[in-house]
Amino acid sequence: MSSAAVTDKRHSTLRAASLPRWTPWAIAAGSLVLGIVISLAAGLDSRIQWGLIAAVLFVLGTFGIAARVEGRRQAKDRVATSLVWVAFLLAVVPLVSLIWVTVVRGVKVFDVYFLTHSMGVVADTEPGGGIYHAIIGSLEQVGLATLIGAPIGVLTAIYLVEYGRGRLAKAVTFFVDVMTGIPSIVAGLFILSLLLIFKMGPFGFAGSLALAILMMPVVVRSTEEMLKLVPNELREASLALGVPKWRTILKVVLPTSIGGITTGVMLAVARIAGETAPVLLLVFGNPFINNNPFEGAQASLPLYIYQQFANSAGSGAAFDRAWAAALTLIAFVMILNLVARGIARWKAPKTGR
Repeated sequence: MSSAAVTDKRHSTLRAASLPRWTPWAIAAGSLVLGIVISLAAGLDSRIQWGLIAAVLFVLGTFGIAARVEGRRQAKDRVATSLVWVAFLLAVVPLVSLIWVTVVRGVKVFDVYFLTHSMGVVADTEPGGGIYHAIIGSLEQVGLATLIGAPIGVLTAIYLVEYGRGRLAKAVTFFVDVMTGIPSIVAGLFILSLLLIFKMGPFGFAGSLALAILMMPVVVRSTEEMLKLVPNELREASLALGVPKWRTILKVVLPTSIGGITTGVMLAVARIAGETAPVLLLVFGNPFINNNPFEGAQASLPLYIYQQFANSAGSGAAFDRAWAAALTLIAFVMILNLVARGIARWKAPKTGR
């Protein structure tokens, strides 16, 4: 026997058996069919139960088939991959279901008239009306909260990363952690107590103050993590050239991390855009258009959705308006994220030659 034949035989004996690439898909299809059969036989009507049973069968089937063909070591690797896919589907399916239900129910009255008219003298149980007043209120309240909370949050993060040392930095970090988990109703009650002390009525800017309180810790945490990702070599190179530290932060550190900072700010905006409790306490709601956030009650999209559901009295028109407003709020957050990604890509440091 020639040496080449011996080498080929040795390679063929060392090559481990492996499953085809289509095996996971076949196992998933079989698990889904078997899960439905078992569920129907057991009298289970919920599709969620069908999916959970199919997921368990998929993981067990993957381990059994892989262990028999490829060995237990490779089977464990495939089981880990299977668990990752199952966890991914468990997270995606509710999200897709939520968006689908919102779109299907919201498009019934979602049109130009709905976006350009207010409720005015239309009762909650009557058809007609729109969310123009709520859109104006949300834009003004969230915009003012962003103007207040974003700069304070970014500057606080810069202090903690670039300058923070000693007890003051530890105290700031501690209170930021505490504020991260504070309920929104507490922020609303805090601003409400100030309104009662100064004998002031509800107005849009009061809601902005409460939303800014909720926004600041999110901005601080996200900005702090982004600043820590900037390599110290960049700071040292700038300082070695005699550039002052404040200018190094302004011209080197912030431009390098601007993408992550912008994304963090947009996440904070998305977090406060859907808050209802502080707005309910401080803004109070208004069926008419109020363009002045510093005087008089205002509306907002989350508050509008809550009021339509709470005061509907079984009216289909109110439910349709609530779902359409929810669809508008989702679209608003999506547009904000798209704008943030565009700004981050535009302001990101240029790479290449």
